[in-house]
Amino acid sequence: MKKILFPLSLTFLVGCQNMQLANNDDLDDYSTANDPSLANNVDIYQALLADESAKVIHPKDDVDIQLSDKDSAVISDNLWDRIRGQLHFDIPQNSKVIAQRNWYAKHDSYMDRVAKRSEPFIYYIVEEIEKHDMPMELVLLPIVESAYDPFAYSHGSASGMWQFLSGTGKQFGLKQDWWYDGRRDVAASTQAAMKFLRYLHKRFDGDWLLALAAYNSGEGRVSRAVRDNARKGKPTDFWNLKLPKETRDYVPKLLALADLVKRPDDFNLTLYAIDNKPVVSQVDIGSQLDLALAADLAGLTINQLHALNPGFNRWATAPNGPHSLLIPNNKVEAFKAGLAKLSKDDRLSWQRYKIKNGDNLGAIANRFNTTITVIKEANNLANNNIRAGKYLLIPTAAQSLDKYKSYEQVRKTKIAKKGSGNKITHTVKSGDTLWDIGQKYKVTSGQIAKWNGFAPKDMLRLGQKLTIWTGSATTASTSASGSSVMRNINYKVRSGDSLDRIANKFKVSISDIERWNKLSRKKYLQPGQMLKLSVNVTSI
Repeated sequence: MKKILFPLSLTFLVGCQNMQLANNDDLDDYSTANDPSLANNVDIYQALLADESAKVIHPKDDVDIQLSDKDSAVISDNLWDRIRGQLHFDIPQNSKVIAQRNWYAKHDSYMDRVAKRSEPFIYYIVEEIEKHDMPMELVLLPIVESAYDPFAYSHGSASGMWQFLSGTGKQFGLKQDWWYDGRRDVAASTQAAMKFLRYLHKRFDGDWLLALAAYNSGEGRVSRAVRDNARKGKPTDFWNLKLPKETRDYVPKLLALADLVKRPDDFNLTLYAIDNKPVVSQVDIGSQLDLALAADLAGLTINQLHALNPGFNRWATAPNGPHSLLIPNNKVEAFKAGLAKLSKDDRLSWQRYKIKNGDNLGAIANRFNTTITVIKEANNLANNNIRAGKYLLIPTAAQSLDKYKSYEQVRKTKIAKKGSGNKITHTVKSGDTLWDIGQKYKVTSGQIAKWNGFAPKDMLRLGQKLTIWTGSATTASTSASGSSVMRNINYKVRSGDSLDRIANKFKVSISDIERWNKLSRKKYLQPGQMLKLSVNVTSI
């Protein structure tokens, strides 16, 4: 395909609403070279209080997808020229912007990977930005947020190319259920991001820098900083606000990228050439479809199909939609032809299951990796009542589940961390919570989440197998290297906080918090209440 040269030296995952730098291999050089404070824990106290402990990961390896039938395609109309002609932000040549730009200009190999990753999607984003008459600089924002990786995920529960939190995603129309997560759907999340950014732009009276700062750290925080400066008679522009360090770097990163794209020759850069035309198309599939079958029809591997359609969590598209798939343009004709030949029953594999004594729909759904709703709809059940000896038709995956490499499976494989001590397996039972399981084995909810590769807020499933390490050598007061740096801090309780959440956040035990503050877990915490904590800053 095209020559890969794209020295945009773009930024890294600073996800919306308090995401920190990624711990992805792509970013290893960045952490200390561009931000020395990360190496020596400077500002760790501020980071703790600002709830900036979440890190973003890239759980899925890049998948090579042939987007053109011609390996030596000549780019006659480069998308970067179209982008460059619409960059209009004023870019101050201050130390913040220059520092970011200098680092990017020295690390063009990273940008080669990011540009290649963006190729199936960036044309669509350019079109959406133009359609909504928004600044073209926003096409660079997914690089700052996720390195253009729709599978990017944070332990703070932000997900997707635009790093939406679950609540914010739902607020802006992103469907999220067992089958599908719109935060990872490139088209859906891009449309939601446009809505969110337009809202923030209006909220901050047309100031795009403040809108971007709010996208990163929250509109409430930026609004308070503006009010504080106004009250003190100080300027209320972005550069004069007191904001978290992450946010103070976030906007300069985007501006540095825009500067590099606008005048690459000045920095001896050659941008990776991308066709100024769509390379994938959205195909209406009409109803639920097995993803392995869809991949075969399109002449793709399951991994290639999933890389283009990252919103789907399971072995098939969602029963209730969306009923569309992104397919490479050079595969669309064959895919549509094959799809037209399928009968309704051919779209999924079916298994006839005889109900046994003690069965319930929840257990059956878990056994066949589906949902109660799907089983009820497939069998025209009005309620959850079933009878032993009767039969159910269950839609099942056409291939073994490990062939599908679902997002959940890949994410857990990538981010699960091995503990030390004795390894045991806990099977989730009805009524189990992470807190209860942690109490049983004398570990924290955060440790269980880390060992099993999910976020502490993720829901447990009946029958789910959890790896637990007991007698672990790594405790809340000792870092993985065996050393600890303890600091006494004051923590201000926020709305929604609980002892369990605070204990997980700072890797201490609930009993320690109770002891330090003479509290009882039977009493509710109050927003604004101050707690004394003794924290090992090297383990956060």
